[in-house]
Amino acid sequence: MPVNADRRKKLAELLPEGVITVPAWLIRNGFARHAIDNLLRSGSLTALHHGVYMRGFAPPQWQAIVYSLQRILNTDLVVGGLTALELQGFAHYLPLSGKKSIHLYGKKMPAWVNCLLPNVTFTWHPEQDLTGRKNTRKLRPIPPLELRSFATEKEWREGFAGLILSTPERAYLEVLTDVPEKISFEHADQLMQGMTSLSPRSLQSLLELSGNVKVKRLFFWFAERHNYAWLQKLDKPHIDFGKGNRMLVKGGKLDKKYQISVPESL
Repeated sequence: MPVNADRRKKLAELLPEGVITVPAWLIRNGFARHAIDNLLRSGSLTALHHGVYMRGFAPPQWQAIVYSLQRILNTDLVVGGLTALELQGFAHYLPLSGKKSIHLYGKKMPAWVNCLLPNVTFTWHPEQDLTGRKNTRKLRPIPPLELRSFATEKEWREGFAGLILSTPERAYLEVLTDVPEKISFEHADQLMQGMTSLSPRSLQSLLELSGNVKVKRLFFWFAERHNYAWLQKLDKPHIDFGKGNRMLVKGGKLDKKYQISVPESL
């Protein structure tokens, strides 16, 4: 049975070409299951993976996948960390593997995201890595809505809503959650070298709200190495640095001020 022309027109109006969707979204927008099957048979929809569809035939861009996650499927995923810094001109680091890694931060990332593009890896980071898992007397984990306020938008295709990214201040703190396990001290220091114009107001809010003691200590350790003007505007007494030493580097040197072990080379 041929696909109804009105149905194809409705799909084109709702789903831009190259954008990803899933059956639940199509059903919510008035497409019955048999209609979805007909759209697939006719080529109006292309199956990229089990239960993952796209309008069009060309391989999707990674930006289109993120757009779909944020604007079509309404997940809380935000482009953050190294990817957000790169998109905003703060990082020019290319992985040696040649495979592009897109860093996403939020509660959960669908498993199918990494089944769509052979040369792109989507790396998921739980948002609690930055917010902290436990309450303290002074701090509380950042509610998702409040954390989303430290975000900006980046245009990726004319006529489309922008991709939601972490601000540079939030993105750098997200990077620090992976030091030194996945990101070296040297790389984090190189990133800090370009951060001459961060917002002290945004930094103060993030550092007060975050419950990740390691991130806060590392942030000030790196920042003081470069002594930017915005550093003098931060109110350290209102930031909880926790207690006790943190061994981050085996065989490293203890920085007595922030009670963290750091590489002797730095």
